[in-house]
Order: sequence, then C-alpha cells, then structure tokens
Amino acid sequence: MNPVQIINRELLEKLASLARESPRRRRNYNFHETESDACHRLLNAIEPDSYIQPHCHRAAAKDETLIVVRGRLGVIFFDELGAVTAAVALAPAGESVGVNIPHGVYHTLVALESGSVFFEAKAGPFAPLTPDEKASWAPVEGDAQAAAYLKEIKQRFA
Repeated sequence: MNPVQIINRELLEKLASLARESPRRRRNYNFHETESDACHRLLNAIEPDSYIQPHCHRAAAKDETLIVVRGRLGVIFFDELGAVTAAVALAPAGESVGVNIPHGVYHTLVALESGSVFFEAKAGPFAPLTPDEKASWAPVEGDAQAAAYLKEIKQRFA
C-alpha cells in the first residue's frame, strides 16, 4: 500500500522539471501502484511544444477526467472526420478548471504555459491506444507534420 502522498508545489515543480527534460516534453506521476489497477490516478506535466495525437478511448469504461492544478491547458474536441467541435481553456483559477471526456470522443490537449500540470483519473487497467482510437486525419507523434499541426490547433487559444 502506498503511503499518504501530499500534492504540493515541490512535487509539481519536480514533475514539471522532468517534463521539460523529457524528449516527449511531458511526464506523469502515478498514484496507482500498477498498470493493472482498476482506477488510474495520476499527475501529468506537459510543456507547450509537446504534441499528443488526437485520439479517443473506445471502451465504455474509459471516460477520463482532467483537472488543471498548475499552468494553463487547452482541450480540443473533434468529430470522426477531424473537424473541431469544441475547444476549452483550463486553468486552476480560470472559468473552467477541468473536463470530463466521455469514451468515444476524439480529443487532444495542449499546454498553453510552461510548467502546466493536470490531474487525470480514468479506469484501468492500462491499455495502449489501438490504431482505430488514433485519429487517422492527424499526424502521429514524431511525424514531420506534427509541429505544424500543433501550432495550428493552439491558435484557437491565442
């Protein structure tokens, strides 16, 4: 059993620092013990130049909840063809601080400030995204087009 863990500024800064040093420019800190746990709870730190390919979670148990605890994030929702259906900026002291994303909804998120961290909760066990959960109309992570696409979707929050 894990000991009590306090989520303080020191932890958030350490996690943000690890994200800045990471090649993917993001880093998570898990509160759940194993990838097979029934409930996954974690902090995710993400930097503005980190790209997450739009995706959805098809399994009915894979709704996910995100709450920003530091910085500012943009969450973008898409239809099955890649058209943006909604976008929301999230910040700890903002009008919107979090979002619940139902399974089957295509989405991505972008960091709008360096050092951004969000809390995420979703059902386990961990399962990597399947090809049909990744948006075929968006560049894959690491693709030469990913940086341009990231810049394009971030303009919704300029």
